[in-house]
Amino acid sequence: MTAVHGVSVDIQTPDGVADAYVAHPDDGAAHPGVIVYQDAFGLRPALRAVADRIASHGYTVLVPNAFYRAGHAPLFDLPDPIDLKSRPEIFEKIRPQMQALTPEVVKSDSAAYLDWMAASELVSDGPVGLTGYCMGGRLVLFTAAAHPERVAAGGCFHTGGLVTDGPDSTHLMVEPITAELFFGYADNDQGATPEQIETFGKALDAAGVTHTSEVYEGSIHGYTQADTEAYSADAAERHYRDLLALLDRTLGSK
Repeated sequence: MTAVHGVSVDIQTPDGVADAYVAHPDDGAAHPGVIVYQDAFGLRPALRAVADRIASHGYTVLVPNAFYRAGHAPLFDLPDPIDLKSRPEIFEKIRPQMQALTPEVVKSDSAAYLDWMAASELVSDGPVGLTGYCMGGRLVLFTAAAHPERVAAGGCFHTGGLVTDGPDSTHLMVEPITAELFFGYADNDQGATPEQIETFGKALDAAGVTHTSEVYEGSIHGYTQADTEAYSADAAERHYRDLLALLDRTLGSK
């Protein structure tokens, strides 16, 4: 691993200005780009630490505040550690922000993020990689479907809700994806049951999407995030191994 430099940036989108965090190897060189999509709790120190860890392996990593329309991060008064069982009212504030991130909105926002990376001297030419956590996994899939020629890889970790009965279910939107995907599902996740995982896998197979799906046994929803009650050090380390392997074979760290 190499030393990392982190900086805050603003990215112009069609709907405003998204605040974001960028981490990159501290060598001034261009490296393959990776976008990190947040969980519901937003851009915060724990997520910046995830970006730093990925960047230390030879990547330039962008973490946008997906909720920028509601204001600059942090948007929520989060307990330490984050535990929704003791503070259920927090999610009532978060839910409308999540619901606003439709595939059309993410298509527009992600185009701005990809354009920023393409223009940055810190990012080497070529397609980028994506990784997302909880709801961020859906943002990965929306982005990969909207911009298939610009995305080479996508990791989705403890992501649920990918299969619903509605016409807008994520599993019905995967056909345009050309990126290689990896799914690290949480064990005993009500949002990602064995039946839903199977249905989603069949949709990816039918679309010809290269993918790997694994269930991290003994982990729960949110296992990568060190500032939450769900955090599992073992599962988080496994996620880094799986994610970096995906990025290395599709982007090649430099």
